[in-house]
Amino acid sequence: MKLRRQKHAKKNMGFYKHNFQFREPFQVLLDGTFCHAALQNKIQIREQLPGYLGGPTQLCTTRCVLKELESLGKPLYGAKLIAQRCEVQNCSHRKDPVSGSACLLSMVEEGNPHHFFVATQDQDLANKVKKKAGVPLLFIIQNTMVLDKPSPKSLAFVQTLQTSQLVPEHQKQSIVQLKEKEGLAKQEGEKRRKRKRAGGPNPLSCLKKKKKTQESKEPSAEKKKRRRKRNRVKTKAVQSVQKNEEE
Repeated sequence: MKLRRQKHAKKNMGFYKHNFQFREPFQVLLDGTFCHAALQNKIQIREQLPGYLGGPTQLCTTRCVLKELESLGKPLYGAKLIAQRCEVQNCSHRKDPVSGSACLLSMVEEGNPHHFFVATQDQDLANKVKKKAGVPLLFIIQNTMVLDKPSPKSLAFVQTLQTSQLVPEHQKQSIVQLKEKEGLAKQEGEKRRKRKRAGGPNPLSCLKKKKKTQESKEPSAEKKKRRRKRNRVKTKAVQSVQKNEEE
C-alpha cells in the first residue's frame, strides 16, 4: 500500500510540475482541520511531507486561520501550536478577518499564481478547491497524508491547452523579449521581405516546343516535293503533245 501510494503521489506531482510549473520548495497552506487531524493521528507533517511530495516543502498558513483557532479555545490548542510554527502568508483580510476556509480559498484565486497546495479536512473547502484548475489538494486518511488526484477542472484545462496549443501571455512576452535580445526578430523580418525572383523558362518545356515545330515543318517540305513532281509530270505531258502536233 505504501509503494502504491508513493507511485500515485509521484504521478500526480509530475502532472502539476509539467502542466502548472510547480517548483521546489512546495508551498503548502494548512488550515486548522488539517493540523488537528495530524495531531490526532500523530503525523509529523514537517518531517513526512517532503518525502511524500518528493522535494523540500514550506508549511504556510494565514492570520485568519490562526485567529479562528484562537477563538475555538482549548479543544484546538494543539492544532494552534502546529499552525503557529508555519510561515504566515499575507492575506487581504487584515482589518476584517474571515473564516479559515474562506481565507485559504482567496489565496488560490486567479489561477493560483503562487502555486500553493491546500491541506484541509474540510469537505466543503475541498469541493470548492476542486473547482479551480491547478490547485493540488492534500488530506489525511487512515493515518496517512494523501495527495488527491487532479480534479476534472485541472484535466479539462490542460486538455484545452494541448488541443488549441495556447501559450500564456507572459510566456509570449518573454519569447518576444528573447528574440529581440538575440536579434532574431529583425532577421525574420528581413527574410519575409525578400521575394523570390522569377526564374527562366523550363528547358524541358522548350525542348517539347522545338519538337512540335520540327514535326510541323516536315509535312510542309513533303508537300513542296509533291508539288514539284506534279509540275514536272505536267511539263513532260505538254512537251509530248506539242511534238505530236508538229509531226
